Amino acid sequence: MHSHLIPGIDDGSKSMEDSLMMLRKFEQLGYQKVVTTPHVMSDFYKNTPEIILGGLEKVREAMAKEGLKIKIEAAAEYYLDFHFDDLIKQKKVLTFGQNHVLFELSFNDEPPRVKDTIFNLITEGYKPILAHIERYPFYINQWDKIEDFKERGVLLQLNINSLSGHYGPPVKKMAEQLIDRGWIDVIGSDCHHIGHLQMLESLRTNPHLHKVVAQENLLNKFL
Repeated sequence: MHSHLIPGIDDGSKSMEDSLMMLRKFEQLGYQKVVTTPHVMSDFYKNTPEIILGGLEKVREAMAKEGLKIKIEAAAEYYLDFHFDDLIKQKKVLTFGQNHVLFELSFNDEPPRVKDTIFNLITEGYKPILAHIERYPFYINQWDKIEDFKERGVLLQLNINSLSGHYGPPVKKMAEQLIDRGWIDVIGSDCHHIGHLQMLESLRTNPHLHKVVAQENLLNKFL
């Protein structure tokens, strides 16, 4: 889960050919199902459920013509802004699994109302998943803040490619420490292009990847 495979609607796949290439690679790597999550940002990627689900159907049609067996579902990766708060109130949020919602934060500063948004999500019956927790510079080694998220009912998602050092040594170390603490609930590719999948393939023997996959409660196993 957590990928950008619907062509032309965010900074992920640029064409249907790109999407099929990535899905074919996922299938070759042994994946049986993906949950793709296009960006939703009020001032940049103005995706709606209709745009995302319409794009999903086109991808499924192309996959059927290509004979791909891997399953694909779609939700979204919501950017925490005022528009997201409005969508929560209106119950216009795309979910996956058991009403799970993937959301992300700015990489520059911690949003001042992040706890309010989490409260609103849970109050409305959603199960929030914070995307790539290891990548936010303001949470590096801030264990009390991260533990507070978990106590509030937030699930934590980690990008597999963080273990490669792709996002820098501090992120790699943070990813390893989160796995060692057993705090990661779900892992994702955050795949935007074929290069991300080639990087992911190079991590197949990574000990921390094997450690997190072995967790009995890893959410991926139940999606």
